[in-house]
Amino acid sequence: QVQFVESGGGLVQPGGSLRLSCATSGFTFSSYAMRWYRQAPEKSRELVGDIGPFGSTSYADSVKGRFTISRDNVKNMVYLQMNSLKPEDTAEYYCMRAATFSRVTFASDSWGPGTQVTVSS
Repeated sequence: QVQFVESGGGLVQPGGSLRLSCATSGFTFSSYAMRWYRQAPEKSRELVGDIGPFGSTSYADSVKGRFTISRDNVKNMVYLQMNSLKPEDTAEYYCMRAATFSRVTFASDSWGPGTQVTVSS
């Protein structure tokens, strides 16, 4: 069974940093891209960025230059380093696997519990 468990969220002041982690299981991690999403209250879920099996990354314009995605293909983990956080980064953050080239996610996969990030003074 494919599973994702996000952790590392919390309350941080504007300008601060957080590192989110996503533990995965149930599939061959090194064969898939991984994506980070977020969902703010009363807003639809949006893509934050993704990372290919060998480390190529892409990011939403709203986080480019502030967020960095990395992965550990031995530990089956993906990370989201968030720097220079802004109040508008406040959201629940989720990870999800995706096909290597198309970066399409799988409808059969369930979302993990997410981890809450709150940026506030």
